[in-house]
Amino acid sequence: MSERFAVFGMVTFLHDLFTAVWIGGLIMMGITLIPAVRKTLGRGPQVKELMDAIQRRQSILVYISIAGLILTGFLQARRSPAFVGLFSFANTYSMALAVKHILVAAMVAISLYRSLAVGRRGQPLTPSQEKLSAGLLFLNIGMGITVLLLSGLLAALPVLPG
Repeated sequence: MSERFAVFGMVTFLHDLFTAVWIGGLIMMGITLIPAVRKTLGRGPQVKELMDAIQRRQSILVYISIAGLILTGFLQARRSPAFVGLFSFANTYSMALAVKHILVAAMVAISLYRSLAVGRRGQPLTPSQEKLSAGLLFLNIGMGITVLLLSGLLAALPVLPG
């Protein structure tokens, strides 16, 4: 096994792992955990405390994943001869990659807004803030699924420019 093969394999593995942690965490929180906790335990102060504790832990993993995705994504893109540049629409590969990066940037902004502006620690959320936070979570889930679709399409493209 060549060194380049091993390095690219490790970079791809880490990129996939960071993606699974972030987007998988979003899907798990929005579709499984939050509804199950609310149905089982209601919406009392202990539930809010539990959800805050889960969110704090998940946020750390998300921030690590975002940083890891930026690094590994850069390394992956540079490997493709079809890569023209960041946010380039020069060919099919670059166009799909640019749309994917735009979605990821929007997801990062939404994640930061949800955790830093909407979900300020120590302050209970108003019903309208809870609704906004849930809506942003589901928007990020939808964008995350779209990013996964684009990743699949990018992997299916031939490795030739154009």
